[in-house]
Amino acid sequence: MSSRVAGLALALGLVMGGMAGAAPLLLQPADPQPSNLKPGLNVQYAYPSDVKTLSNAKAALKRSKPGPALSGLDYRDTDIGEKVLTSERAERVAAEITGYVKIDKPGVHVIDFLVNDGMRATVGGQIVGEFNGRQPCEETFAVEVEAPKAGWYPLHLIYYQRTRTACLHMRMGAAGKRVTWMPDEAFGR
Repeated sequence: MSSRVAGLALALGLVMGGMAGAAPLLLQPADPQPSNLKPGLNVQYAYPSDVKTLSNAKAALKRSKPGPALSGLDYRDTDIGEKVLTSERAERVAAEITGYVKIDKPGVHVIDFLVNDGMRATVGGQIVGEFNGRQPCEETFAVEVEAPKAGWYPLHLIYYQRTRTACLHMRMGAAGKRVTWMPDEAFGR
């Protein structure tokens, strides 16, 4: 087994072992609860000369501009040359995404993302997804969260895509159940 594969296996074991006894992350609902939200999510874009990490994306976003709203967080893996999300470009894109996600039932849920390349997402003040690197459209680690009540929760996401293809999906499900794609109707701005 190569040292890289062995290192990844060790890291995965440590993370999974640490998660086994960890309590779900307690989400904080928006207070006050928003009303009259528009569908979708707000997005700001930056177009750096290169972007390989979250710190590169955050630095680029200091010079961002608003883009057309996202319908939600279900953007399939693109073909080479297709634009990233609702941006103006197909490569080297950083995005800051804000709005709300509606959780219909209180209780413990599992959240994960599929992402190409990297992202950091918070919901209700807790980090619920992160990948700081480059990868094809693959899952982040699943995170258990506890929603104390049904309603709207603030969402903030930093996303970046470097070259070739791009994807961004959010999935959620009740603890012990299969995660499913979050429908566009679950997001508001």
